[in-house]
Amino acid sequence: MTRDTRYDILFEPVKIGPVTAPSRFYQVPHCNGMGYRHPERHAAMRGIKAEGGWGVVCTEEVEIHPSSEISPSIEGRIWDASDIAYHRLMTDAVHAHGALAGIELVYNGFHAPNRETRLPPMAPTAMPVAAYDPVHARAMDRRDIQDLRRWYREAALRAKEAGFDIVYVYAGHSMSVLMHFMQARFNQRTDDYGGALENRVRLTKEVLSEAKDAVGDSCAIAFRFSVEEMIGTAGITSDGEGQDIVGMLAELPDLWDVTVSGWANDTVTARFEPSEGYQDKHTAFVKSLTTKPVVGVGRFTSVDGMVARIRGGVLDFIGAARPSIADPFLPKKIREGRVDEIRECIGCNICVTGDMQSVPIRCTQNPTMGEERRRGWHPERIAAKVSDDPVLIVGAGPAGLECALQLGKRGYPVTVAESGLEVGGRLNWESQLPGMASYRRVREYREGLLRQMANVEIYLDSALNADAVLAFQFPHVILATGSSWRRDGTGRQHQREIPGLAQRQILTPDDLMGGDVPAGKVAIFDDDHYIMGGLIAELLAGLGAQVTLITPAPLASHWTENTMEQKRIQKRLLEKEVTIVANHDLLSIDSNELETACVFTGKRRDLAADALVLVTARNADDQLHQELRGRADEFTTAGIKSLTAIGDCLAPGTVASAVYLGHLAARNLEGEPWDAGLFNRG
Repeated sequence: MTRDTRYDILFEPVKIGPVTAPSRFYQVPHCNGMGYRHPERHAAMRGIKAEGGWGVVCTEEVEIHPSSEISPSIEGRIWDASDIAYHRLMTDAVHAHGALAGIELVYNGFHAPNRETRLPPMAPTAMPVAAYDPVHARAMDRRDIQDLRRWYREAALRAKEAGFDIVYVYAGHSMSVLMHFMQARFNQRTDDYGGALENRVRLTKEVLSEAKDAVGDSCAIAFRFSVEEMIGTAGITSDGEGQDIVGMLAELPDLWDVTVSGWANDTVTARFEPSEGYQDKHTAFVKSLTTKPVVGVGRFTSVDGMVARIRGGVLDFIGAARPSIADPFLPKKIREGRVDEIRECIGCNICVTGDMQSVPIRCTQNPTMGEERRRGWHPERIAAKVSDDPVLIVGAGPAGLECALQLGKRGYPVTVAESGLEVGGRLNWESQLPGMASYRRVREYREGLLRQMANVEIYLDSALNADAVLAFQFPHVILATGSSWRRDGTGRQHQREIPGLAQRQILTPDDLMGGDVPAGKVAIFDDDHYIMGGLIAELLAGLGAQVTLITPAPLASHWTENTMEQKRIQKRLLEKEVTIVANHDLLSIDSNELETACVFTGKRRDLAADALVLVTARNADDQLHQELRGRADEFTTAGIKSLTAIGDCLAPGTVASAVYLGHLAARNLEGEPWDAGLFNRG
């Protein structure tokens, strides 16, 4: 294939101080849940991105000193010389493919409670730490400021020794002491580091200058700065102090990496910010104030949009965290004219949950993310088939589609039987819920590639029973028949049916999918705690229902704190006048009222409702699987060598989980048992 010449500008080299990036594709710093704990895995993941064509590949934030660490989150560390060797693993992996390696040095200040080192945190002014820990940060004195400057300089020198080409000074997302000094609400000092903006910027200017003096002969100095805090005049604004700060420091760094703050604003889910380039309105001014190159982000997925930002003078580099996770080979696919093969980010923030839960990163679109070394998976390569045995996949939801795609790539003859009139399974309805349109990309990417594969056949409106499966005599049968929402109330809070359900009609998300939409006073009991309960509440409120969401959790859609969208969900529901009854259980039901109780005190209250929607747990639709297992004595006659359940049919979970399990099954077909050598534990 030939690249569209309109995209040539994206592959121009760009000089950054003493180094030159081979292209305009720039993987900005992002968390990954591996960091100092799993340096080999981290290096492998970053190396894959360099192989995929990212001209610059950066670390996550890397702590420069033990007096500012954010355990249990697993970031990078460059506390002393003993950390250099593990960083060298990453720089070597990135340099092997001709890309530049960047390191984001950070001192977190009062954002870090120092749970591991137990050292008192430091801040411009004495204050409680940002977390709920019963810990206060002490005000930095002149000696502390001198120490901090020295720590930055020493960390920059260690970064140079580790082989990094770009060394960051980080003042973003309200997670860095340098930004805290610039924020008037946190800096209430009366010395020459407080008061007027020029004084509040002084420490950042000193650190930038000293980093440049230390390593600027061979390393570019990047400055990551949040120009807008999204809280009005109470914070830094892109039309106020944000512009003033850029003006003061304009020519000092070799590169500007500009964002909005906090992290939840910088990394908004597509549900609440569906358009790419959503930060442009805040960051576009920066290039008018500096001659140095500028990188920015905005979940860029449109190649034409990327080009427009370069030609329009908005950015010099196309920055990406999430799009580089969804498709590490995005630049190479554009270079080679394979734009239709790009796995576009859906903005679900499943990637963020790895950092939030201190485990390796994962991705809905890219099941190989985080598994590059642990399982030896590559996002673009997979082992060839072991035999010519044909494979039957029953079900074309996210698990079935991913499994079919990977088996097709391996070269197996694949037949997919889908009972519905279109492929996609749960994706087809979930993508119609408020703000969820991007989830269609999970289906569209896979379906588009499958339709081009001569060795894959897809049959719609083809429900199969056990007799049919046995009669077809496929050597390998993979079942991806999905799951259904339970209507008995069983879930986390209740291990048995909620009393009284037989007295009235009970609805589930599946019923709404089928067109049974309640009106009037509607109660939703959400014991799922991910997105579905909040989505149903938003949907029904938008249709005019009076909605009450009952949940045993302290917040609506509580688990979405891990995807950084819980506050937006709760705000949206309150704006739509949804009544949220948190910390309450649904005890029983009669024909007129629901009986609820406080999960702490047991105090009961009655709630009138015309309809009840249960969003609790799901049952695997594994009847076909169980029936076939019960007829295993017929497998030899039917020629069946293996029977596998995947996705929600095996264990209901997220779309990301379904895709992952589908991918795993495709990799393992005719290989070792699934539990043999699960991970490379190094």
